[in-house]
Amino acid sequence: MCDYSLHHVASRPAKVGDRLVSTKFMNSTTGGFAAIGEPEVAVCLRPGTEVAFDQDVAYERGLGLILPKMGYTTIREKVARFRQIDMDRPNSHHDALEFPNGETVLVTVLREGQTATVLQLPADPEHKTISETAERREESLVG
Repeated sequence: MCDYSLHHVASRPAKVGDRLVSTKFMNSTTGGFAAIGEPEVAVCLRPGTEVAFDQDVAYERGLGLILPKMGYTTIREKVARFRQIDMDRPNSHHDALEFPNGETVLVTVLREGQTATVLQLPADPEHKTISETAERREESLVG
């Protein structure tokens, strides 16, 4: 998914192995991910996508326009899972990263220029595995 405020930015879905960079997009105050070499295209992650950063992750403290920015803080983690939060609040940022230590950080406040790799995409709920297909076949033969 791409946050609500990136809907006017060209985008594409993430793929396993994509090399991403945290960025602010032209004509937007929202931060997100772009593929390295495609700076004008937002790479949209689905909830459950796992990414590995090249270094510990830094993000802005404070709330930007509401409170003054208070510098950056660093999470001593390099792996995160993409989530969407506060979905009941339509005009707020939803794209976030959840880290193994339990901390959740909005993607829009990541320090620009951080690089990461898409490790894994979530399972497609519409995609049936071979074992599920075989189980259904067996059930239809028995029933």
